[in-house]
Amino acid sequence: MPGQSIFEDKNIEEVRAFWNARPCNIRHSDKEKGTREYFDEVERRKYLVEPHIPLFAEFARWRGKKVLEVGCGIGTDTINFARYGANVTAVDLSDASLELAQKRAGIFGLEDKITFYRANAENLSNVVPVETYDLVYSFGVIHHTPHPASVIAQVRQYMDSDSVFKIMVYNRYSWKVGTIISSSGFKFWKLDELISKNSEAQTGSPVTYTYTRKSIKTLLTGMTIQLIFVGHIFPYEVEAYKRYRYKKTWYFRLLPDKIFRSMERLWGWHLCAEAKIA
Repeated sequence: MPGQSIFEDKNIEEVRAFWNARPCNIRHSDKEKGTREYFDEVERRKYLVEPHIPLFAEFARWRGKKVLEVGCGIGTDTINFARYGANVTAVDLSDASLELAQKRAGIFGLEDKITFYRANAENLSNVVPVETYDLVYSFGVIHHTPHPASVIAQVRQYMDSDSVFKIMVYNRYSWKVGTIISSSGFKFWKLDELISKNSEAQTGSPVTYTYTRKSIKTLLTGMTIQLIFVGHIFPYEVEAYKRYRYKKTWYFRLLPDKIFRSMERLWGWHLCAEAKIA
């Protein structure tokens, strides 16, 4: 797997500290943190920029079903699974993320639909009781742990032949990786380190793996992949986006939407797969 040698010796506490310092999407709103208005804006901005998430998650499909979310962050997808009637078990490594996710569940009156756990996904069964789930969902999480294969081995314990596993990891052959390597002066020998450092809004992620269609099949050995696609190129000027203005970078403004969507399907940052136990 690309980058294996520089990440496998990382300490999971480094990863926890990174996400505690700035939980994912925490700055998607300038409203008072933890309020209904704050969470509504976080959700609106997230799904505006990443509209493939609701399509991939298929929230309504899991009504009355059991969902295990590995890496819930501040709970945007978590809340939507619960809103649509799923019974959700949500897990995260970050205390700060879980605190907000739990507060969110309370604000929206969904505490009875969601059970939260703080756990290292590499040792999930040490914390979360092992039982079968209809869906195991992990969006943008497993590539940030030192040993992703250990997480997959844990995930399998919560699945049977009817269970579905939905996963998003970062795509190595993506527009974003291209911009990272070009802005570094094409230092290909430092590619994995550069990707990890620049993979998130908060620079310096200690662990970020990237995958190809071939290597995700290796990661999911023992599972049958039923769906795989790439999506998501961030087209906006970053500084304008931080000020809640959606101004596309000049070269993306010149592209017809149809061509841009085709680019996303080829070089998107998100590599999404749906799989079942073989």
